[in-house]
Amino acid sequence: MATAKNITIEVVKDSDAENPRNWDNLGVMVCAHRRYTLGDEDGLSKVVSFIKEHVSDASLEKIGFDESDLPSVEKALLLSGKAVVLPLHLYDHSGITMSTSPFSCSWDSGQVGFIYVPKEAVLEEFGWKQMSAKRTLQIAKTLNSEVVVYDQYLTGDVWGFRVKADGEETDSCWGFYGDDPVTNGILEYLCDEAKQLVKAGQYARVYQ
Repeated sequence: MATAKNITIEVVKDSDAENPRNWDNLGVMVCAHRRYTLGDEDGLSKVVSFIKEHVSDASLEKIGFDESDLPSVEKALLLSGKAVVLPLHLYDHSGITMSTSPFSCSWDSGQVGFIYVPKEAVLEEFGWKQMSAKRTLQIAKTLNSEVVVYDQYLTGDVWGFRVKADGEETDSCWGFYGDDPVTNGILEYLCDEAKQLVKAGQYARVYQ
């Protein structure tokens, strides 16, 4: 364990991390899987309500809309033209990982749902009067960032830290997503001396 003067620092795996889908997210994550509970608990009910509000019954009948079938739901959502939508792909092999891009192994992966945000909600959130291609890309990047954080939760890539002085714990904090303590927010919670140690890579990583 790295030590400078009387201070030691441990970067510790957070075994009780909070599900980031419980946060105040911009996007709504809708998933269906026979073995895993994924995404937002009320995601399906939200998107079905949104679709019925913005797509006519005639249009839904024409595409054979089935609110219990996720591909059908996604098709209807895209038909509305009133949301920014990204697909969600899951790779399931000795653990699960999620991405908005397909995985190279088609045998153990596939689309498991989608994440979306109504354009009207975006306009209200950012105070914009209208969407543009640039703004749509910006929102897509925000949705992708939410998926990255959720993937860190799914893969157990969430951490905390402990600071000890003379062997006694003096500080700790948990819930940092991503394994790099220089970029995941841990530095903001450290005293100057501990911060310099972490920047220099002088810390121990602990897997609980």
